[in-house]
Amino acid sequence: MTNAALSDLDKKTESFIKGLKPGQWRDAAFLSGMARDIEDKDLALAHRIFQRVRNLRPDDKATALKLRELNRKLKAARPEFMSSSSAEKSPSAQHSAQLPEGDEQKFTTRVSSLFDVNIYKKWVKTPLFILVVLPFLLFAFYLIVWASPRYESVTQFVIKQPDGGSTLDPTFALIAGFSGGNALADTELVKAYINSFDMIRYLDETLAISEHYSSFDYDFFNRLNRSASVEDKIDYFKTRFMVEIDDRSNVVSVSVNAFDSSFANQIAQQILSRSEWYINEIGHNLAKSQLSFVQNEHALVEERLKNAKGELLTFQREHNLLDPEAESKAIQQIAYGLESQIAGVEAELRQLRASMSEDATPVIQLKEQLQSLTTQLSQERNKLTNDPLKGRGELDNSMGVGEIMAQFSNLKIAMELAVQAYTSSQISLEKSRIEAYRQLKYLVHVESPTQPEDARYPQISYNLLLFLVVSLMLFGIAKIIVATVSELNQ
Repeated sequence: MTNAALSDLDKKTESFIKGLKPGQWRDAAFLSGMARDIEDKDLALAHRIFQRVRNLRPDDKATALKLRELNRKLKAARPEFMSSSSAEKSPSAQHSAQLPEGDEQKFTTRVSSLFDVNIYKKWVKTPLFILVVLPFLLFAFYLIVWASPRYESVTQFVIKQPDGGSTLDPTFALIAGFSGGNALADTELVKAYINSFDMIRYLDETLAISEHYSSFDYDFFNRLNRSASVEDKIDYFKTRFMVEIDDRSNVVSVSVNAFDSSFANQIAQQILSRSEWYINEIGHNLAKSQLSFVQNEHALVEERLKNAKGELLTFQREHNLLDPEAESKAIQQIAYGLESQIAGVEAELRQLRASMSEDATPVIQLKEQLQSLTTQLSQERNKLTNDPLKGRGELDNSMGVGEIMAQFSNLKIAMELAVQAYTSSQISLEKSRIEAYRQLKYLVHVESPTQPEDARYPQISYNLLLFLVVSLMLFGIAKIIVATVSELNQ
């Protein structure tokens, strides 16, 4: 090759290299394409570029065949370029002549080193790659390619109930000891029921959730094991049915995620309706127990009323009295009348004694009449004072009218109290019967079950970032431990 031809080819090669981007001079496929494009325009430059491709890929048979073909063409068309083959025999010298000088040459060398296969072979054997980068790449492959998307349906509700104080009559409610319900306790009961096996069994019977979550259509790490035990199912579905309670408003939030959007919505609806049934079932059972208690109390009150009536009637029969108060007033009226008659007879007797002797017939008659009236008055007073020495009248005077009235008053008060208790018990009984068969509590829907459109899980960016940060932290801690142990062993 003449010096002029060599100088001209070197200039073209240098100009071609400067027009390339960093790294393209080490890209054999790119250079091969460029050489084919300029083969018809500049055969010598195409031959030089294919020499570079052969240096990058010395084992490529296609490049070697192409280079032989160009050698024949170049020898036939421009024999001056084939007078020397030093450029082919000394690739290192050719490469050193082709690289630009100064900073541009250093930059090109550094960029070219990024594509050095030997550097990558050494790097993949480092602990950083094995313990951090490789697991990160595998985890990223799982999240992006393999992991099954999961859709989340959300519903919110709050438990409300009527005023419990209206169930019983206020007087009897204090006796019975009933109190209103606790809204927080109700929400905790619902949360426990949603996470229970009873709810899982109900959803299995209605929607066959175990079959959905254990389907082989979804990835291994997210699906349910078909031979899972009861405990494993409970733990698994706790990660799929998440229940949260707002401490301030007592609003219950239920999040359901499934592999299918519509199926997640169906599960949320079934959980909502079943929870409402459960909280009302508890209320109905409580109301039935309350009804049984009220019925027993009502029977006791009714028995008490019967006993009070019986005691009052027995007392009236024993003393032959209808109303002791009326009898007492009648006796007092009789006594007052007798006293008035005695006073009149005594006045008339004094008048006769003034004009007649003691043996006179009118005087004797008045004395007998006075004696009779006095005896009768004594008897009537004896009925009131119960003086056993003064005989008995038509009534049983074993006790005084005052004592009879006191006992009668006690029996009458006892019967009136029994009547009042019976009335209150009857009202409470009727209200309890109504309460036992009506809906006691309501689930007010704050948010109906949503129909998801986009997959909520897996959260690829968040999970990858978290995995990388944790891996780097653990790797750093391990490096520190290893370095500390090595230093202590020295």
